[in-house]
Order: sequence, then structure tokens, then C-alpha cells
Amino acid sequence: MTRLLPTETDASVSRSGDPSVLCLDDEETREVLSALSSETAHDVFQLLNEEAATPATVADRLETSIQNVHYHLGNLEDAGLIEVVDTCYSEKGREMEVFVVAEDPTVVFLGTSDDRTSIKRAFSAFSSIVGPTAVLLSIAELFSRFTNDD
Repeated sequence: MTRLLPTETDASVSRSGDPSVLCLDDEETREVLSALSSETAHDVFQLLNEEAATPATVADRLETSIQNVHYHLGNLEDAGLIEVVDTCYSEKGREMEVFVVAEDPTVVFLGTSDDRTSIKRAFSAFSSIVGPTAVLLSIAELFSRFTNDD
């Protein structure tokens, strides 16, 4: 028997080449750092950076409760780090949102908003030499090293 409602998503993770820049003196930066402050939140963010997923899928993969996942998804969404990209349905016909990391990459740097123009200029120059993908991979590697050196 064919299903009338989709139980899986065809949403994928995509990135533009233009990062948003967060400075230490921004309120938005505080929200982002707060949303990523726990190990579970970081794991949720990493999973959604690799693939679009429903809260149930995230809970399954991270071996945690659905309530815990919903809590962190809410914080990450409020901080603008993730977004809903699709809807699919459970086996029981319940509607489930599909989350993914927000389309635009985000860079947090240790400077003030007065430095924002210079940092954007530096990233533009660097990405024109090595390409935006290399810049994003470098940032992801630095973030990974920073968060795993506990």
C-alpha cells in the first residue's frame, strides 16, 4: 500500500558563500554562544550541519530523550543557527518538522562591532584566493578543535 503522506524528507544542507559576522559586543553573539554551550546542543548542531533531520531522528542518533532534543532545537532556532526546512509525517500520521543548520555560515570573532567591516573584507579576500568552501572548512576545523580540547 502506498503512503499518502511523506515519512522522509528530501531537504538537504546547503550553504551560501557569504558568512554573517558576530562580534563579542553583540547581543546576538551571546545568544549563539549560549545556545551552543552544552555538549548536547553542540552535538545536535553538528548532526544538523551534516543532514536535515526531525527531532525524533536527532534523539535516536544522539541516544537522548525527545524532550531534551526539543529544548536544544528551540534554543538553536531562537539563536538563528537552525531552521525548519520541511515537514514530514510519522508512521502514526503526526506532523514532524525537519530541521537543518541555517543556510548562511556564521563567524564569531574576538573583536568589537567596530572591526566588523575589516573582518568581512579579510574573509572576502581570503575566500577569493582559496574559495568559500575552504574558508568554511577551515572555520569548522578550528571550531571542532576549540570545542574538543576540554
